[in-house]
Amino acid sequence: MASREKILGCWLGKAVGGTLGQTFEGLSGPLSADFYYPVPEEMVPNDDLDLQVLYACIIDGLETPVVDRHILAASWADHVEFPWNEYGVGMRNLAEGLRPPYTGSFDNWFTCGEGAAIRSELWACLAPGDPDLAAAYAYEDACFDHAGDGIVAAQFLARLQSLAFVESDPDTLLDGALAGIPSDSGIHAVVTDTRAWVADGLDWLEVRERIMERYGRSDFTDVRPNTGFVVLGWLAGADFSERICITNNCGEDCDSSTASLGALLGILDPGSIDQKWLAPIGRDLVLNDEITGITPPATIDGFTDLVIDLAERLGGRAPEPELPVFDAGSHAIPVQLGWYNTMFGKWDIRDQTELPPIGSASPAAQVDFAPATLPGTWVAKPREEFEDRILVLRYSLTGRGRENVRLMFNSTEHFRVWLDDEFLFGAQGSQYMFPAPHAAPVGQTHDFTLGDGVHDLVIAVRKPPAERAVAEWVIGLVELPSALWIENAFAPDRG
Repeated sequence: MASREKILGCWLGKAVGGTLGQTFEGLSGPLSADFYYPVPEEMVPNDDLDLQVLYACIIDGLETPVVDRHILAASWADHVEFPWNEYGVGMRNLAEGLRPPYTGSFDNWFTCGEGAAIRSELWACLAPGDPDLAAAYAYEDACFDHAGDGIVAAQFLARLQSLAFVESDPDTLLDGALAGIPSDSGIHAVVTDTRAWVADGLDWLEVRERIMERYGRSDFTDVRPNTGFVVLGWLAGADFSERICITNNCGEDCDSSTASLGALLGILDPGSIDQKWLAPIGRDLVLNDEITGITPPATIDGFTDLVIDLAERLGGRAPEPELPVFDAGSHAIPVQLGWYNTMFGKWDIRDQTELPPIGSASPAAQVDFAPATLPGTWVAKPREEFEDRILVLRYSLTGRGRENVRLMFNSTEHFRVWLDDEFLFGAQGSQYMFPAPHAAPVGQTHDFTLGDGVHDLVIAVRKPPAERAVAEWVIGLVELPSALWIENAFAPDRG
């Protein structure tokens, strides 16, 4: 059994790192922070820890504790109101009848987000010194809202943190953590590269630059660079303070990466966490309001005791995964497709988009539509499949009783949108794809009041330029103010 001191150190390090990093979340590095800004009076609530508290409470409430993907998924439906990124997609997929692992792998642009990697510590604490079991637990969790490297990152960190209860040498720990993940994964690659660059004597700034050059994405929450930053801070720093500051100052999803490193360091050496970091945050356990319907422990110490007791009750019980039947075709979105060419349109203004000008009437009446299906809300259409200069999509749209809504159309290409033949909005294309309805690129969402019934949504999308092989878009309808996805919004005939 792991010592109470190490498990407490895990959660204190997690709270320190999350509180430090939250101010700087999403900023591109390098940064230069050396302490909390602003200095808090208590720990800052962070979904990184919130969701692990939720899981622990739910599993602890079972007569026979078990780590099971379906129980964890149900806790999202019953107790979570976070709309963000893969969280929102996973909850939407669950509401549409999918079950894990397909809630994570289907129609999810954010499969490689940080959302599961940041939930790894609970599994390590429930399987201290048993990296294989910790990774199995991490899979049960991560498959709810991730796939690919998004799951591998969670398993890597769970293995690393589990081993940290019984090992202390960084090379031994990293070798053991890597031994249980695919050697051809992006996580294996970024960890291997980061180790080598640090071993070559490069300073952290140069290593950070190389990580971003090789693994950076438009999504600042991508697990590949952020996992690299966890390893970089650990290997390049001399003590707790320097290490968490290096990781934080790499930027990107730095509340998550810094919290992951803080937890690892807290397990390795609870006494390494300087009092200057602990005094401002206190020991109260502070959760976000979006976690509902549970009574969590009041303090980090109380949560530590809950986890210790839960580990004893679990007794090393392994998951018994059951793979549900899944037919992706039954979740495809019915649409109508047509083609249009404004070369011959008589517009007062023709801008470089080649589309009907902002405010123009819908081109639907001039288009010959044919029925089709799209694989989901996320579409990547090759340039060679464009039959003319403008693709016109016709969706059926329903708010399922929600009136105040936000429509997102995050696309690499120029587009225009009409609702029930009235112009709604349009924007230039964006090479910055971040299809999270709460934080999509400027101009690629529109808030409005939606009436009852089924509505006609027409979207014109320009053919990609010659230098871009694929047009990509993600469409989503969410309710306001929560920004939670509306299930089956583009498939009115589904339940």
